[in-house]
Amino acid sequence: MRIVLIGAGRLATNLGQTLLGAGHEIVCVNSRTMASAKALADKIGGCAVDRAEDIPMEADAYIIAVKDSVLADVIPAVTRGRENQVFMHTAGSMPMSMFQGMAHHYGVFYPMQSFSKERPVDFAVIPTFIEANDEKAMQTIRHLAESITERIYELSSDDRQYLHLAAVFACNFVNHCYALSAEILEKHGLPFDVMLPLIDETARKVHEMHPLDAQTGPAVRYDENVIRHQIQLLREFPFMKDIYDRLSMNIHRKATEKK
Repeated sequence: MRIVLIGAGRLATNLGQTLLGAGHEIVCVNSRTMASAKALADKIGGCAVDRAEDIPMEADAYIIAVKDSVLADVIPAVTRGRENQVFMHTAGSMPMSMFQGMAHHYGVFYPMQSFSKERPVDFAVIPTFIEANDEKAMQTIRHLAESITERIYELSSDDRQYLHLAAVFACNFVNHCYALSAEILEKHGLPFDVMLPLIDETARKVHEMHPLDAQTGPAVRYDENVIRHQIQLLREFPFMKDIYDRLSMNIHRKATEKK
């Protein structure tokens, strides 16, 4: 397929390279800055443009991979004059209806993963959630998905918002807890990498058992002496203390409900 890529960030970079490797042609990369567009186009081919009016008028698919906060501004600019083409955005929390009234064939292509430019990912193992407003858009989106992964799920915008919410808990909040752990360790001269074997084992366990069954620690059994002491250690960090307290109570509540 001939693809126009709107965006040159972390997801656009990973997706563009993967689609190119799957045999698709990237005919153009559009970004708000020419430097970003050119940096990605140099890797995956196609023209580099920083204005919507310079985007090619015809392609098999237009993939919009930009920040959620600018999607509402990007969609009308990109679709103008190209209403009969197939468009898709890649945002987990934004509805497909954002295209309504601005394009005839549109949908969502959401690969659920955390991306960085420096660390390539294997799309073959990434679950990808798709949605489309008509058969033409669905055929295009599904063809793209099938060319890079076997883990494809059709999911409505309503359900996808809960999927994205769940991902925030499983990824973003967990990573923030890593950052809090690193802060505590650094204040006492310890490197964060002492936590890596523990983190890796916990991650491996949830491949084999439900997270509730994998839960350990003082909060599960509500070991008050340990909890009270650790809360005291956090007396200089009220926000961290609040997180510790709330998480401990909820861990114990879930453990009690499971019995």
